[in-house]
Amino acid sequence: MSEFRHRDDRENKEKDIVFSKAIKAGKRIYYIDVKQSRNEDYYVAITESKKRISGMDNAQVVSFEKHKIFLYKEDFVKFINGLEEVIGFVNEKNRGQAVSGTDFSEDANDN
Repeated sequence: MSEFRHRDDRENKEKDIVFSKAIKAGKRIYYIDVKQSRNEDYYVAITESKKRISGMDNAQVVSFEKHKIFLYKEDFVKFINGLEEVIGFVNEKNRGQAVSGTDFSEDANDN
């Protein structure tokens, strides 16, 4: 009975997603989902998914390590400002070697 509930809960979570974008980045995939809460507010869920392979040869086990953050509308501006500041710092420290918005040509076609 608990398996049925678990499957049902998973289906309900999928239904909550109203918009989604998957970003492939090497061994990681970032999922940026817009979800709707019970009180009909929208928020963003960002999930990092990394494929993990353990074991050897025929006994290999594939699993996915996931990390999530939830971003609510009242925090959007602060989050974007903080992210821009941090990316600016990285670009400055790398003296222009960091990837800019126009240098994504190779990865842009993976989506």
